[in-house]
Amino acid sequence: LTMQALPGYATKFEVVRTGAGDVVKKGSYVTVHATGTVKESGYKFWSTKDPGQTPFEYQAGVGGVITGWDQGCLGMAVGEVRRLDIPAHEGYGKSGFPAWKIPANGGLIFEIEVLKIK
Repeated sequence: LTMQALPGYATKFEVVRTGAGDVVKKGSYVTVHATGTVKESGYKFWSTKDPGQTPFEYQAGVGGVITGWDQGCLGMAVGEVRRLDIPAHEGYGKSGFPAWKIPANGGLIFEIEVLKIK
């Protein structure tokens, strides 16, 4: 697998598994499985696949999630899995997200699987 550049952004992505059918566009409502880890420490801070968690729904391309995720998922098809390498300034930035043990200026790795697009 090879990391690909995301034009206009510092986030990089690799396609772990291809999908088919509808693709994520700006304004789409997308349901995903997502697992996030801190790049520097490998600490898993969130996964929709953990017991008691459910798939996550968001509206794509409108700033409802961090920039690297928002832009990195555009163009994904149903069933596709992408691994996103998100630098801090397109993630949680200088303040990090202490409640999730994401340090200040911490990079993120997210694995996203598109389950549904509407």
